[in-house]
Amino acid sequence: QVQLVESGGGLVQTGGSLRLSCAASARSFSSYVMGWFRQAPGKEREFVAAISRNGRSTYYADSMKGRFTISRDNAKNTVYLQMNSLKPEDTAVYYCAASNTYYSDTIYYTLHDYKYWGQGTQVTVSS
Repeated sequence: QVQLVESGGGLVQTGGSLRLSCAASARSFSSYVMGWFRQAPGKEREFVAAISRNGRSTYYADSMKGRFTISRDNAKNTVYLQMNSLKPEDTAVYYCAASNTYYSDTIYYTLHDYKYWGQGTQVTVSS
């Protein structure tokens, strides 16, 4: 069982930045693909970004490319999401997700690929 705890959300103005963190209680954190998803009110949960076990491969949703950066520190059992140039449409609850895999460069980008989920952290971008 893996427990994921997100932090770093909050209220920010348009154009501002936030860095989300997700701390994992996994014994072998480096065995897990990590992803970020978000869900706005009245909308389905959507993919944001993902990073492979070894951190060498990343993948982003098109609307986040160039603004968001996912990274991980396997020594700290933590994955990060740096969000820059935030827009009101980025307002959502952001969720961290994890799924273990044998392959070092595997990336998952659909909800059904992820086995473990955090409780989410609210990000609100004011106009």
